[in-house]
Amino acid sequence: MTPLRQRMLEDMSIRNLTDNTKQSYIQQVGLYAKYFHRSPDKLGPQEVREYQVYLTLTRKLSASSISTATSALRFLYRVTLKQPWSPDDIPMPKKPFKLPVVLSPEEVMHFLDCIENIKHRTLLMTAYAAGLRVSEATHLKVTDIDSQRMVIRVDQGKGRKDRFVMLSPRLLEVLRTYWRSAHPQTWLFPGYIPGQPITKGAVEQSCQKAHRACGITKPITPHSLRHAFATHLLESGTDVRRIQLLMGHRSLSTTSRYLKIATSTLCATVSPFDLLPKIASPQPVASVETPV
Repeated sequence: MTPLRQRMLEDMSIRNLTDNTKQSYIQQVGLYAKYFHRSPDKLGPQEVREYQVYLTLTRKLSASSISTATSALRFLYRVTLKQPWSPDDIPMPKKPFKLPVVLSPEEVMHFLDCIENIKHRTLLMTAYAAGLRVSEATHLKVTDIDSQRMVIRVDQGKGRKDRFVMLSPRLLEVLRTYWRSAHPQTWLFPGYIPGQPITKGAVEQSCQKAHRACGITKPITPHSLRHAFATHLLESGTDVRRIQLLMGHRSLSTTSRYLKIATSTLCATVSPFDLLPKIASPQPVASVETPV
């Protein structure tokens, strides 16, 4: 390991970044150095620009992927190398705003019914019932299910934050049935490796298999269930602030995007056209023949 990589890892540890973020940043900086065949501390803003052009025009990566690489380079140069560069020296691409495709309650039920594996079905049911990210659902422990208080503890979710979410009575019955069948010990959803939770990849594969079986044409990923959770709560009249707390969103603006896709909320809004006084229908104009 090079001294620069070691220092960057230490800087990320000091700031308590997640293991996934550390791994992603190190990988992105490694790809950047490999592109120029030089150490990043020997490169400057001109090389950063050239690399971003390469990712955009040659690799044709999405704005999200380029943002990940840019964040890694910003951390490297601003924090680890302490370069006094301006934000324009490493510009962040603007991400296009796209509304998620949301499953209806009937589609959610049909999709879950098509999952054959009881562990995978229970996990995805939990993700929908509590609005969990897939990484949060896979890392649930048996002790995180509090049937006395009817809550689920999410330990160190995104941003290294703990939170509680509701434990649905119907989900509790599903979990009890699953527990009697699988008898999990530490991890609620254990993986194939002893002592480790189920992987995100295994859940995604099961999700894809069920997607093919259910025949729903909408795109479906484990995260689709989280989108459905928020949208269905909003359509049932739940306050946006409460949904923000349940979802673990840092900003209310992130939660507010579901206002744009909650059809019952949109359709319940009265158009100002309907409030106008009665307008008389225009009378047809009789055609007048022009004399020759």
